[in-house]
Amino acid sequence: MKLPALALSALALAAALGLSGLAAGAARAEAIKVAVTPGPHAQILEAVKPVAAKNGLDIQIVEFSDYVVPNAALASGEIQANSFQHKPYLDAQIADRGYKITPVGYTVNFPIGIYSKTYKSFDAIPVGATIAIPNDPTNGGRVLLLLADKGIIKVDPKAGVKASVADILENPKKFRFVEIDAAQLPRSLPDVDAAGINTNYAKEAGLDPVKDPILREEPKGPYVNVIAVRTEDKDKPWVKTLVESYQSPEVKTFILDTFKGAVLPSW
Repeated sequence: MKLPALALSALALAAALGLSGLAAGAARAEAIKVAVTPGPHAQILEAVKPVAAKNGLDIQIVEFSDYVVPNAALASGEIQANSFQHKPYLDAQIADRGYKITPVGYTVNFPIGIYSKTYKSFDAIPVGATIAIPNDPTNGGRVLLLLADKGIIKVDPKAGVKASVADILENPKKFRFVEIDAAQLPRSLPDVDAAGINTNYAKEAGLDPVKDPILREEPKGPYVNVIAVRTEDKDKPWVKTLVESYQSPEVKTFILDTFKGAVLPSW
């Protein structure tokens, strides 16, 4: 059956518009690199990827094994965003290194825990025991504030979230605090009486962050994790897409079903 010339022209126009629409859609798709630390942060971002893809954002996940490199990589433009740190840590990095980095959305909270291979309760830890804490100011301070919150030590309130061993005012049980790189703390457990370990490193080492701690932080306070980008990028459309994809119902369900209380959504 032959179609009139006018109908053929209309079909050709429609096809051309359809192809141009596809091309425009492809042009709108944007690829970004997002840094995470291994463990829950990486797992969660894997769940974010398909949600973001539906919204035209292609996420490439880049894993770093420590807390220092992801901000340096972001500041240098090696990556476009990172998702691994709470705001006090980011604030300290900005103050110390002058990074032009901005938090753009809340992600999750990892209540920090104190673990021991020797003692079943914190009360059983003897006078003069050795307790390992992270060697970065905000996470080390977080462990000290946990102990202060439980009445075990007293910390100078002026120190705030940057509390250090030097800010301990009272230490009735004469604990000796040793500072160790956060990623190495699980390995230190056989050599110390107890250690304060971030949830992502605890899980990576096979510890259960809900059942295994002999002392655990309440899921409150300022230690909510964030997505961070370069300040110059904060108003770009892809940033909104990244945050909305992370804070989606699908991702919240994934977090609750996967981590069962060890990691808590914060939006």
